[in-house]
Amino acid sequence: MERMSEENRLGDYLRARRELVTPADLGLPAHGTRRVPGLRREEVAMLAGISSDYYLRLEQGRDRNPSAQVLDALARVLRLDDTATAYLHLLAAPRPRTTRRRPRRPSVPPATAQLLDVIGLPAFVTDRTLDVIAANPLATALVPSVRVGENRLRSFFLDPAEQALHADWTRTAAQCVAVFRRRLGSDVDDPRIVRLVGELSLASAEFRQVWARHDVRPVVDKPIRMNHPQVGELSLTLSKLDVDGPDGLMLALYHAAPGTEDAERLALLASLTTEPVRRPTDAPGTRTADGSPRTT
Repeated sequence: MERMSEENRLGDYLRARRELVTPADLGLPAHGTRRVPGLRREEVAMLAGISSDYYLRLEQGRDRNPSAQVLDALARVLRLDDTATAYLHLLAAPRPRTTRRRPRRPSVPPATAQLLDVIGLPAFVTDRTLDVIAANPLATALVPSVRVGENRLRSFFLDPAEQALHADWTRTAAQCVAVFRRRLGSDVDDPRIVRLVGELSLASAEFRQVWARHDVRPVVDKPIRMNHPQVGELSLTLSKLDVDGPDGLMLALYHAAPGTEDAERLALLASLTTEPVRRPTDAPGTRTADGSPRTT
């Protein structure tokens, strides 16, 4: 199990990404039996234009201050995209020593809470650890584990009902982890995050495998396919927006293209979720248009 700490964040990342690149990816000949997955350290160093000894020191954490030019060269060899390259630079940046205060539980801004009530779409808010801190009834009707107090990562990897709901669970779960790691950046020493990653690493082989890849992805709209027990198959878009404030909150909402069957099925789910509004004339003791007593 990977230890969630900042002892050698840069070296751990370099090693994980090195193991995912094959010689064939870079046009290198593969001679004989290779003892390690991916590239050898010597190959990375040669292609990046640095010495093997220097690269070894980077992976082992004995040198933690590479130049931006070296980091860009390593990113090119390791085939990192712009998001992963920025993450690599972030891991190599020195962090000031700070005294960590006991984290307080964030609260949802009133305007965001009101938006959940009136938006008419499945919507919820998570904190930086992906704990759900607010959700509207339609979000819970769509995804039952989306309710206050639940954690989205924990639900993805430990809840069989959540896994059955998603038609492409493996891809969706991997994307969730990659976005989570990107949002954390180098700030991985929060005790809540340490406990969460440790729990999931012990309980889920799938999580251990995905976490060990060190994938990072930006927060972008993504397609979600579901097999919903009430309304059938759904193809929705999951959009995520940062909530203003210092707490790292994120608003997530599901929506469908207007005029599609998916939009109709989402509207059907909304109608099944919304309780009918009782009109004043529906109250017991009132009479119908023909004067007869109204019953309930």
